[in-house]
Amino acid sequence: MIRRHSGVPGDRAAAARATPLTGTMSRKESAARAGWNAAEIEQGIDALLQQEPDTPTRAEALARLHSLVQNMAADGVRRDDPIREVFARLGDKWSPLLLLLLAAGSFRHATLRRLVGLTSADRRISQRMLTLRLRSLERDGLIRRHAIDSHPPGVLYALTPAGRGLVEQIEALMAWTRQHAAEIRRAREEFASASRNFPPEEL
Repeated sequence: MIRRHSGVPGDRAAAARATPLTGTMSRKESAARAGWNAAEIEQGIDALLQQEPDTPTRAEALARLHSLVQNMAADGVRRDDPIREVFARLGDKWSPLLLLLLAAGSFRHATLRRLVGLTSADRRISQRMLTLRLRSLERDGLIRRHAIDSHPPGVLYALTPAGRGLVEQIEALMAWTRQHAAEIRRAREEFASASRNFPPEEL
């Protein structure tokens, strides 16, 4: 099956990245097609760590790195593999906020735009950007929309069960950040103070 873009201009880049999905391709095969070879990477890691001092933790580090590579191969390394896109989604400017807003209830497009304007630090989001973000979240199965009987006809956006599960993880990360906020600020101050004495090649 070939993914089709929505017709929204910003979605064309995503559509251009989409490739035929056979349903039988494993994640490892996907990684190989992307030019990412787990066996070669593991060999490179082995060679690299051989150059490191022989410490009691080197064997553990090697095992953990091999496990990381195997997990990455299983998850997929293509740009449109879910693990890459979900993390990219969490790192973009608007998606986490939209998910958190939709966790409060179902809203129309215009209402969501006003809510973003009220709650975001930037105070506004363009209609085009909001449409692109909502369609990306819908494409990944994190939100859904359904028509409502109104004049003029309207659409409500709501979280799916998968979207609610992701919001729980976002809230957990937010809780961690609040818990460690003072520690992070202190580390930044210590780093800024120490960096004045760093040699140029370490900056």
